[in-house]
Amino acid sequence: MHTPVGIIGAGPAGLFLALLLSLEGIDSVVIENRSRAEVESTIRAGVLEQGTVDLMVEMGIGERMRREGAVHHGIELRFDRCGHRINLHELTNGRAIMIYPQHEVVKDCIAARLQQGGQIFFDVQDVQLAEVASDQPIIHFRHEQEQVELRCDFIAGCDGFHGVSRAYIPLSVQQVYSRSYPFGWLGILLQAPPSARELIYAYHQHGFALVSTRSPQLQRMYIQCDPQDDIANWSDEMIIEELEARLVTDDDWQLRVGSIVQKNIVAMRSFVIEPMQYGRLFLAGDAAHIVPPTGAKGLNLAIADVRHLARALARFYQQQREDLLVAYSATCLRRVWRTEHFSWWMTSMLHRFPDDDPFQQRMQRAQLNYTVGSHAASMSLAENYVGLPFSV
Repeated sequence: MHTPVGIIGAGPAGLFLALLLSLEGIDSVVIENRSRAEVESTIRAGVLEQGTVDLMVEMGIGERMRREGAVHHGIELRFDRCGHRINLHELTNGRAIMIYPQHEVVKDCIAARLQQGGQIFFDVQDVQLAEVASDQPIIHFRHEQEQVELRCDFIAGCDGFHGVSRAYIPLSVQQVYSRSYPFGWLGILLQAPPSARELIYAYHQHGFALVSTRSPQLQRMYIQCDPQDDIANWSDEMIIEELEARLVTDDDWQLRVGSIVQKNIVAMRSFVIEPMQYGRLFLAGDAAHIVPPTGAKGLNLAIADVRHLARALARFYQQQREDLLVAYSATCLRRVWRTEHFSWWMTSMLHRFPDDDPFQQRMQRAQLNYTVGSHAASMSLAENYVGLPFSV
């Protein structure tokens, strides 16, 4: 087989890239080691930046998002038993965020891809790359018991942090930056009406808490915990009690509760590999970088990557120019490091650290008070939260 662009991974990065390339008249093949059902049911992020929303509409895949998603014009920072609203809409000249789960985005992308006749191979095995530094790199994989050799002009590694693509950038040319945080998030899906109109980020002596909405009947909530803890140690009653304690206010706000239908613990880390390209191999999304989820940036950062990559490939095929391809890594990394900083800043401000001392806690409260009390500080948070322009 031959294709101009071989895409490894049918998550948001890989699917968006395939659709963007199709709009430019460029063929591609997508391969994915999971089943379609698994890809479409994996619960992940739910916050879309304004730029991601606008891009989906431009691509013609935003109809269901606009119908079923929820636009939020602000977020709340809650600490010392009091809530403080950050008006994203006013602070960013009318921009906002959309609450629309990642697995629904993926469903829309897969439906659009298949409707246009594009190829997606699910359930592939034994993916290996070859000759990535040549002008015709190869993807080897097995599908339905047959061995496939896919020859490409370019390969896009969109296969996530645990994928195979990143390993094909030689150790001699790569630099890895990483940080593991000494806490994790215990996340739950709760069958209950929304407890708040907008997201709540809470700082509390017991640790961080987050209230988010997935649908009118399903809520996503998190509490800070030990990343090595066993989820079996947390009964539903304990989780609800901890949420209520960390979200308590002096007004009449109440947490709406119901049945917990899913719960898990995730570790938190930051990770960046430089460069994000080698030869004809280009990394995008979680294959190249991970951010802690506090800033709600992972999905959106992946979309920014592939938008740059799609434009670079379009210039190559349509104008025989390689300048944007050569600059791909440097272009993406400017946004990656800005986003890494914002996510680190949000994480550091809102979480209790194991070695906390009174000085550290006072510093966090000073930052929180300044953020909600200063127009400039609130604007900075809002500008980053709704998403910087793709050119940044």
